[in-house]
Amino acid sequence: MEVQEHFYSDDPSRGPVDGKTTLRGVDYFFLGNGLIQAAVQVTAAEGATPVGLLVMNPERLGPKRAALTFDGGSGIGATALSVVERGAVRSARGGSVRARWIPGVPDPRVEICWKSGPYRITELFFCPDMGSARLLRRVTVTRTAAGGSSVRLKTGVGGKTVETSLAFRNRGAKTAVFEYGLKRRGAEPAVTISLATPSDIEPKSAGYWKDTAICRFSDPLLDRFFAASKFQLRAAVSASGRLDGSIWQYNLEWVRDQALVALALTMSGQFGPARTILDRLLSEFVSDEGATMDSSRLRAWEESEFDQNGVLLFALESYANWTGDRELVLERWDKIEKAAAFPLRRRFRHGPSGLLVNRREFWERHEAHGVRMGMELAHQLFVAMGLQSAGRMARLIGRIGKANAWAAAAARLREAMLRDTKYSLVEAGAFIKRRGVAGEVQEEIRPLADSSLPRQAPLFEAGRHLLNPDSSAVLPLAWEFIDPAGRLARRTLASMETLWNQRWKGGGYGRYHVTSEPDSPGPWPISSLFIARAAFEAGDDAATRRVLDWLGRVPGARAAAWFEFYGPRPVPPYPQVGVIPWTWAELVFLFVHHMLGVRPGADALRLRPRLLRGLTRMEVDVPLRGGRLEMAVRKARRGEESGYKVGSRKIPYHPYGLGLELPDKFDRISVRGILP
Repeated sequence: MEVQEHFYSDDPSRGPVDGKTTLRGVDYFFLGNGLIQAAVQVTAAEGATPVGLLVMNPERLGPKRAALTFDGGSGIGATALSVVERGAVRSARGGSVRARWIPGVPDPRVEICWKSGPYRITELFFCPDMGSARLLRRVTVTRTAAGGSSVRLKTGVGGKTVETSLAFRNRGAKTAVFEYGLKRRGAEPAVTISLATPSDIEPKSAGYWKDTAICRFSDPLLDRFFAASKFQLRAAVSASGRLDGSIWQYNLEWVRDQALVALALTMSGQFGPARTILDRLLSEFVSDEGATMDSSRLRAWEESEFDQNGVLLFALESYANWTGDRELVLERWDKIEKAAAFPLRRRFRHGPSGLLVNRREFWERHEAHGVRMGMELAHQLFVAMGLQSAGRMARLIGRIGKANAWAAAAARLREAMLRDTKYSLVEAGAFIKRRGVAGEVQEEIRPLADSSLPRQAPLFEAGRHLLNPDSSAVLPLAWEFIDPAGRLARRTLASMETLWNQRWKGGGYGRYHVTSEPDSPGPWPISSLFIARAAFEAGDDAATRRVLDWLGRVPGARAAAWFEFYGPRPVPPYPQVGVIPWTWAELVFLFVHHMLGVRPGADALRLRPRLLRGLTRMEVDVPLRGGRLEMAVRKARRGEESGYKVGSRKIPYHPYGLGLELPDKFDRISVRGILP
């Protein structure tokens, strides 16, 4: 397999400073509705635009410098706002800007505040509706000093400047609104800017967002993380379902990433874009053989990421259970059947064990990195989970033969993965990452001598390059494929502590042992959230909270838009690090699936809420099967009996939660809970 797909030329030392993604102290607030995509940049980096706007065409993936508002000479400087008074130009200064998502409002609004002289400036960015390629920037200038004055507000894009005058008789506030749009000019759209009318000041998109999931956790950090994840998942996906695996970094698409994003969109109450993604994946990203695309391409069988087949099937069943939309399953049954059958082909089978074999691991290292033919834990896990889902979907639509065959195949795979006396993916009481076809644990890798991978990485240092531990080993715990409180789970979780602060300070888990890292050493948010989710299921709230607190400290925390990892990188030849949507999906899973415990099935709803230690209450109001589920739980006071109330019915508390039958039609299910 060639390695050049890992590289492209995007040298941040060329051109304006704004072309760099990892600017000092940077936050990117992503806004969008599928028709327009934008990021509000806030940074204190020298030479960069302190407050600027990157507007993108969501249907065209590209590096940061490909943004439609990016100029090869001045970056995004033209999009900055200036307040001009008697020839003096005032603008935001890096390090003195306050930026946040406005809390307590249903729709995404980014607020930027800065001061200069006698003026306080508040900029509010938002999409005014969900049906047009428009973004509004509402600017309020407040004069804090006595006396009259007149100022001009100036900003622009693409060589065009727009300005307006504001007159003050004394202290007070004046407002102006700038509108950005995408207009087709030839093959590519271009950004337009104009002054908006007062009637466009208030967003009309609130109706869409009020219908999505509303989650509150009596914790401002968690509240912000959920809302920002919900908002930015929508912003990252185009109207057609296109999604970069890492915004500005890969410019490619993966079935795994997109299926997980579709699942998170579903859990956040955004059924429309979730369906669009899943339908597109089934129609365009699953081949006639049933193979799934990664990096926007199909692979030879040895390099096939067949775990993607399982993730897609699992996400599709979960979507159908949340929405009641079985039509998508019926419409795409041909591709569903092919996706389920593909990993069961003889060429993937390890004869002695029945496990699945390839030469590519979960994080996409392959032969050039030293990965040998063998059995990968995460691949067995997701294929087994996907076959279970495919079997249940088949049973629902009357394909009983397929249902039985896939359920049996899933059970055999699970049994071999956990209990085969020679080939299981368990060693010394904990999960291992990978086992060779002869039964040996692949403990380390060594890259091919003629590999063109960058030599700066730890993988090329002297010494051993260890594969274990690997954060993907906790995924069977996180998805409760095994008992997360059992001995196997406890030992596996304990092994993960090696990954915290390996060659860095400040926290965060690496994706695997740093000695086998072909990139740069540094913590990964998605890996950290794998472990946080598994730890929560295992009852280790301190480990879960440690990850959340770490995410609240690293660059990107204000916007809740995190880079793929945090560390120095050889750029070029590697591309710059981007913002990965998968992280938002992992947070939604943690909040909705784990903490709130909302788990719909085909015929019943299982609720298993549990308060993270330190929380006193939490609530959710989320769309479900054409109606809504409303649940509020709180911690029991001293002497108070735990339990649930569903309507007028009282149900005793049980740690496994409660189950409710789902009627064909309902308006609202209301649950109140008192938890120990």
